[in-house]
Amino acid sequence: MPSTARNLLLAFAVLSSIPSTARNLLLDRHKPISMPPHTYHFWIYILASRSRNLYVGFTNDLIRRLNQHKQKTPGTHTAIYNIHRLVYFERFQYVRAAIARENELKSWTREKKIALIEKVNPTWTDLANHLDL
Repeated sequence: MPSTARNLLLAFAVLSSIPSTARNLLLDRHKPISMPPHTYHFWIYILASRSRNLYVGFTNDLIRRLNQHKQKTPGTHTAIYNIHRLVYFERFQYVRAAIARENELKSWTREKKIALIEKVNPTWTDLANHLDL
């Protein structure tokens, strides 16, 4: 038996032992395999107290995290200084970008953070009341 025929028989035997779904994927290699779309959201945010103490944070669920801050868990920074008003936030699709931005904001001076907040929220309104996520 020529080697080409032997290779074809071997290939047929291998392919017939593979489940049909996987076999179809192997045979249709020219078609791109698409993953179901999933959108991720990551948030960095700045909370403030009435006396303008600031807290910079990161989360993947902004509403849940704001509710946790408003529960004022004893001993936490936000509870001690009564920090619960959302004065600034940004949304990111990629976690690494959000973490990098959080670290960047945390390294800023207080004056620079205040300038950022006042640029988009000059009255320091609690933005949590206007969220539509």
